[in-house]
Amino acid sequence: MRLSTRIVAAVLGSTALVAATVATPLSASSAQAATLPLQGEAQAFLNSTLFWNFSAAPAGANLPCTPSTAHPYPVILTEGTFASMANSFGAVAPDLADNGYCVYAFNYGQTLPLTGIYATGDIAASAGQLASEVTRVLGATGASKVDIVGWSQGGMMPRYYINDLGGAAKVNMLVGLAPSNYGTTLDGLVALLSQLGTLGVATALLSATCPACGEQLQGSAFLTSLNAAPTAAGVKYVVIETADDEVVTPYSDAFLPAASNVQNITLQTQCPEDHSDHLSIPYDSNALQDVINALGPDNPDFQPACASVGPLIGNV
Repeated sequence: MRLSTRIVAAVLGSTALVAATVATPLSASSAQAATLPLQGEAQAFLNSTLFWNFSAAPAGANLPCTPSTAHPYPVILTEGTFASMANSFGAVAPDLADNGYCVYAFNYGQTLPLTGIYATGDIAASAGQLASEVTRVLGATGASKVDIVGWSQGGMMPRYYINDLGGAAKVNMLVGLAPSNYGTTLDGLVALLSQLGTLGVATALLSATCPACGEQLQGSAFLTSLNAAPTAAGVKYVVIETADDEVVTPYSDAFLPAASNVQNITLQTQCPEDHSDHLSIPYDSNALQDVINALGPDNPDFQPACASVGPLIGNV
């Protein structure tokens, strides 16, 4: 797909609603019997713009499912700023489902109705929506805890839920793909808007219509408060970041302070040929292997089978 189409797809995404319900769980074998094809990034994004997919979750997500003994924690996906569950996790969701996980996704924090753009609202309020989703998923699956995989803001926002809304007792692991843990410079947000083809409305999006934008700036009151206690005991944290991140700047702002329950991964340390950026990291086969390792074996010495990955388009 041409780059222009890729950008349009990233903006439009899916308008799927949080109200999508989880059906009564089936047995793990029946729920996970089908193998879902891993689409290329371009095709996954193109599909997210088709009007009949506007209310659809990414492939493999929100299906009736009972967690297995091998994977006892259902995985909840949380998208990034200006994105949706469909165009954030077109590769992550089917990959997780194919590896035997129960996968759930939802959209949160919409301030621009009917746009397919989410995660722009007040982050604390978005964390409240995550709390409701966790309660719903635990009730539907019978699991004791969940794992969370988030991209960009979606890798940082759950930390508010964990720290301030009682989530520490309900979350086993948080895996962040290029999370905005310590924020971004204004240049980083402008870079994202430019890549998404929306630079002309940057002023509006960075004001009243996007409280989350200001809250993700380095040194914001929100991040200062959140990072007073970066992690919570009993929760495991894995951060997967690219040195070529042009939105979370510097890229090291994604990382959490060293601790026994924290693992920070720089993709280029594992795979020098990896040139993924902020937008393509959820469609990076190297990063996806790290996600599967974190949720499963959780081997700190894991090395992915490296592939060459480019910016914007990725490789999956």
